[in-house]
Amino acid sequence: MAQIIDLGHSLPLDRPFTTAEAYDRGLGDRQLRRMVEHGWLRRPARGVYVVGALEDTLELRCAVLRLVVPDDAFLCDHTAAWLHAGDRALAPNDHLATPDLACFRRAGRLKRSTVRSGERAVRDSDLVEVHGLVTTTPLRTALDLGRLPRSNDVRLHGMDSMLSLGVFEHDELLAGVNRFAGQRGVVALRALVRMADGGSESFGESALRLRWHEAGLPRPVTQLEVARDDGAAYRVDMGLAEEKTGAEYDGEDFHSSPEQREHDLGRRAWLHQAAWTIEVFRRRCVFGPEQDVQRRLRALHESITSNRRRHYL
Repeated sequence: MAQIIDLGHSLPLDRPFTTAEAYDRGLGDRQLRRMVEHGWLRRPARGVYVVGALEDTLELRCAVLRLVVPDDAFLCDHTAAWLHAGDRALAPNDHLATPDLACFRRAGRLKRSTVRSGERAVRDSDLVEVHGLVTTTPLRTALDLGRLPRSNDVRLHGMDSMLSLGVFEHDELLAGVNRFAGQRGVVALRALVRMADGGSESFGESALRLRWHEAGLPRPVTQLEVARDDGAAYRVDMGLAEEKTGAEYDGEDFHSSPEQREHDLGRRAWLHQAAWTIEVFRRRCVFGPEQDVQRRLRALHESITSNRRRHYL
């Protein structure tokens, strides 16, 4: 272990470096693997490392990708999303593995084992240069992520992530759908694009909002602010202000420490006293064989419908 730490002192602290450079500085595969396991290094792309303490920035992500992306290729799909938005754009557990890079050409497939490649038709307006890298724009990236990934959860989250950047409007996303008529995934894109919302702050929130729509509930307001008497406000992940009804996704990253749990309990106690109904979901409630999200949200829908009927009688 001491040998690994000593060798680590010779590594670049302010920039990414390749496996070849690590070899030149005296490290082997086993040592690199151990340093990643202990968090001293991160491996954001195959064959590229950065020190674990180095802040994730757009400039750093570009520096990583410049080491592995050919000059005549453009980034797209999940790689373009990561470039634009960082880890916010990743699906669950994507940060635990080193993802393949999505690098395409307008003509001709890249023959590299470290990239997922092919040919893709793009317009000049679909591409933008970011710190020397050519990548699909956030809008084109959203349209691709809304139709090509493996599940509707990932598709919606991809569109939400790109919308959250604030560089294009939802109407522009809607207007872009028809250009993909007859292409792979366009049926899913048409079904999901109206649900896309840049107010979602995590994959879990996007997935929960999809379940919300599937339960027949009205479109919610994301990050809904509920004003308090002292002039401050509490936020609800998604909700309906008139019905005083909402749902929240408690992910492990922001709702697991004693301080976070105490804050959640205090906030939700206040909301309860203010006559709000808040359904709280954790990972097991939304994903996997024990999920109960649809049952609970359908019950919420029935409650809202019943209350509306009584109100109008």
